[in-house]
Amino acid sequence: MFDKPFSQACENNKQPIFEILSRVLVDTKNLLEIGSGTGQHAAHFAPRLTYLEWHTSDMPDKHLGIVAWLEEVDVDNLHQPVSFTIGASSVWPLTNIDAVYTANTTHIMQPSETQLMMQLVADNLPSGGVFCQYGPYNFQGQYSSESNKAFDQHLREQGCGGIRDIDELTLWAKPLVLIETVPMPANNFMLVWQKQ
Repeated sequence: MFDKPFSQACENNKQPIFEILSRVLVDTKNLLEIGSGTGQHAAHFAPRLTYLEWHTSDMPDKHLGIVAWLEEVDVDNLHQPVSFTIGASSVWPLTNIDAVYTANTTHIMQPSETQLMMQLVADNLPSGGVFCQYGPYNFQGQYSSESNKAFDQHLREQGCGGIRDIDELTLWAKPLVLIETVPMPANNFMLVWQKQ
C-alpha cells in the first residue's frame, strides 16, 4: 500500500497562491511546474485553471507520489510528471511552454543550480512568458523576518543552498523582468517574472 505524500505547507498556501496564479496566468496556455514535490499544488490548481495545460516535473523518485495525487483529479489538462532535475540536466524538458511555476525549490537548490534554473527559464520562455516563483527571499542582503533567518540557518545545516536574495535572482534571470513581488503568508513571497 502506497501512502501518498502530504505537505502541510502546500495545504496552507495553495489558496493564496491560486489567487495570484488565476490573475497572472490568464493569457498562458502551457505551464511547466518545476519541482512538483508531493503533487498537491498541481492537483489543486489544474482543475481550477482549465484553460491551462499543467505539466508536472520533478526528480524520478518523486513521480510515484505526484501520480498518486494526480489520479485523484479527473481533468484533461493535468499531465503526468516528466523527469527534470536542475543541475543533473540542462535540457529543457518540454517545448511550447509559455508559463513556469515553482514553489519552495529556490532555497533548497545550491546557488549554481538556482542560477541554472533562472537561465533555463529565461532562455526557454517566449516573449511575454510568465514565471511564478514562490518561497522565502532576502531583500538587499536582509532577511524579511527572524523566522526566515532561523530557517536559512537550518537549510544550510541540512546542506541546502539557502534563501536567495532578490538582487541575485534578478541578475541571473535576464532577460526576465521582475514585474511583481507579492507578500504571502508565513513570510513568503510570490515573484512574478515576465520575459521581455
